[in-house]
Amino acid sequence: MPPEASDIAGLATLSDEALASQAAREGSDGAAFTALMERSRERVWRVCWRLMGTQHDAEDAAQEVFVRLFFERAKFAGRSRYSTWLHGVALRTCLTLRRSRSRRRRREGPGDAEQIDAHADRRPEAAAAVDAGHDMTKLLAGLDEEDRALVLMKFAEGHDYDELAEMFGSTAAALRMRVSRIRARLAAQDR
Repeated sequence: MPPEASDIAGLATLSDEALASQAAREGSDGAAFTALMERSRERVWRVCWRLMGTQHDAEDAAQEVFVRLFFERAKFAGRSRYSTWLHGVALRTCLTLRRSRSRRRRREGPGDAEQIDAHADRRPEAAAAVDAGHDMTKLLAGLDEEDRALVLMKFAEGHDYDELAEMFGSTAAALRMRVSRIRARLAAQDR
């Protein structure tokens, strides 16, 4: 039985972390999980849109993220903010989907890829990591999947290095160095 609107409304004052804890304890149709997903919908969509690049792919990725969140809801340990954990799940899901899409396009051959690309949506405008005059899509296209995701999560989503370390399974110092190297590559590429 789906949660009542009054059940969800009563959860509005709880933090994401408190809702996640409650959602881990409740059944499949619990009010806390429903409220948490409603609260997270826009954040998940934004991350998927930025990482996937097309509306169709972002919709597929967002749906997959919510399925994974449902099945992994008990895995949130509270060591970080819920939004950091949520973005980590979205990031890993999008990277997996982008890699499988890339492999599929290589198998399909050049003619099929051109036909697919002709129907693909335009990439969204990236946030202000570089001057508005730069073609961010072109700059980011030259990066591998993980570096592109790192740049977007750092500059478009505004995560600090500790949060990124949690998402990427690395250290803050290693990611600082990686971002520094990416910036140098992008600056050299832009010349």
